[in-house]
Amino acid sequence: MAATADVTDASPATLIYDGDCGFCTVSAMSVKRRVDGDSVRVVPWQSLDLAEFGLTEAEVSSAAYWVGPDGSLRRGHEAVTDALVAMGRPYSLLGRLVGVPPFRWLAPPVYALVARYRHRLPGATDACRL
Repeated sequence: MAATADVTDASPATLIYDGDCGFCTVSAMSVKRRVDGDSVRVVPWQSLDLAEFGLTEAEVSSAAYWVGPDGSLRRGHEAVTDALVAMGRPYSLLGRLVGVPPFRWLAPPVYALVARYRHRLPGATDACRL
């Protein structure tokens, strides 16, 4: 069951990423180019008041977060899935596919693997090692 953020004006949805990580920033900017800016904000956690979302620095530095318009929180692979769906076709098809077995079972370890080795991926910087 997803947690709920305490956000008074939770619309639009928000993708929260690590702005110090080059790989995360490149990925987030790819999302930003493909979503409707009125319905999805793409924001580095470093520029947010995390308490407004009920999040801590430890949480957002270890994974991406998706805050739904209703304030619901989704972390890691689930945040990526929601971002893919919000991007429209063909990305939304991939996002929906990740939500069904067997892909749903594979998504958490794949996300963890990408997060662990993000410093070796395209766009990475030294900050990605943290």
